Amino acid sequence: MAKTITTLLLFLFVGGVTMVMSEHEERSEGSSSSRLFLLQNSKSVVKTDAGEMRVMQNNDDKFLDRSMQIGLINMEPKSLFIPQYLDSNLIIFVGRGIAKLGFIYGDELEERRLKTGDIYVIPAGSVFYLVNIDEGQRLHVICSIDSSTRFGDSDTFQSFYIGGGGDNPQSVLAGFGPAILETAFNESRATLQRIFKKKQDGPIVFIDDSQSPNLWTKFLELKKPEKVQHLKTLVQSQEEDEEEKQKSWSWRKLMKTVLGKENKNIENKDRADSPDSYNLYDRKPDFRNTYGWSSALDGDDYSPLKVPDIGVFHVNLNAGSMMAPHVNPKAAEFTIVLKGYGKIQILFPNGSNAMETEIKVGDIFYIPRYFPFCQIASRNGPLEFFGFTTSSKKNNPQFLAGGASILKIILGPELAASFGVSEETMRDFVGAQHDGVIFSSTWAAPGGGGKKEEDHVLENFETKGVKGFVNDVVMDVF
Repeated sequence: MAKTITTLLLFLFVGGVTMVMSEHEERSEGSSSSRLFLLQNSKSVVKTDAGEMRVMQNNDDKFLDRSMQIGLINMEPKSLFIPQYLDSNLIIFVGRGIAKLGFIYGDELEERRLKTGDIYVIPAGSVFYLVNIDEGQRLHVICSIDSSTRFGDSDTFQSFYIGGGGDNPQSVLAGFGPAILETAFNESRATLQRIFKKKQDGPIVFIDDSQSPNLWTKFLELKKPEKVQHLKTLVQSQEEDEEEKQKSWSWRKLMKTVLGKENKNIENKDRADSPDSYNLYDRKPDFRNTYGWSSALDGDDYSPLKVPDIGVFHVNLNAGSMMAPHVNPKAAEFTIVLKGYGKIQILFPNGSNAMETEIKVGDIFYIPRYFPFCQIASRNGPLEFFGFTTSSKKNNPQFLAGGASILKIILGPELAASFGVSEETMRDFVGAQHDGVIFSSTWAAPGGGGKKEEDHVLENFETKGVKGFVNDVVMDVF
């Protein structure tokens, strides 16, 4: 009898391992052939020794009513993304580091000191520059690039550089005829030649004189009025003869105004009516329980988001936790994984599987409007992700299971009849999960760090013993 029981348990164990391994292989095959909504098309739009900007593009936007691109900016310490304006609305999120953002608001130059977690909106056509002011840390910025205002047929946004010499990059003013530029700037042709033909290192440059001495270093040392004047006139040098010195706008004259004066930090009182930044990490979560938390930022919370009509969200799932299956009725989501490892499943509206794949730090994916989906953190650690939605209005996601499920709201004979069961059976089924929005997950949660599922099965068997393992296998089957 004992031998028979041992044989039966061994059979269940081997069968359970085989079943889970087969399921894992099926999921892996599905993942490799169905990564439909992962943004894997990466394009480098700016790259220099001082930094890089890459853009992640949609594989196929036929499921989106509004397209969006995700930009990733990495800048070395003491570097500058030179003054420019875009044909697209830009929302920047500081993932790590400290930056100074300068921009024209009305007729004034405004500057903001942005830290990790800060969000700022730069409308299309607004001149801005970005500086990594940290001397020992790289700056990492995540951008939402709204293409609804895009110019021309380009497959990505276009930058129009205010500064720049030669063709790397070329200033937007460089194409005007010599006579027009001479008249516009009241400068000699020789000076104009030095301005617009001077070679640059690219759109992202060092501002530390020890690495790459250039006029942008001096530009950043100027007071606000001089910076505005520089952005408007773009005259960066002086004539050698005395007559030209009298009428030219020169760096020497400007620097005399700041010699011996202490550079002041950016102060809140020095701001005009331009909006302040918003720190997402300082925001109290909209929902929190023992399994994780989530926050959503819309146009009512931060009015600048209404300009590009974009929303922002931030979610943290504790180890082994799952966001309840839900659907966004008003917007699509674009998500980047900030920390951890987990899994996402997205369904087509007809209920068939669209994508089920494991996700890790740095992965970017989108979820079309109306498509049901859920995210799951691995059993070995939390999963944190951040992203943008294609509407600045309150999203009001519709949860399809759990304590906040819409099934509880419409629970009645009609719902029971639609599933072909009794109302009592339906009530028991819908009410079995008491937790709402985020809840604990067991077999649905993947292992962390890319471990094979069969390894976790063996670990589970070793830690729980035969009885515990068999119970889990039976639960999983049914």
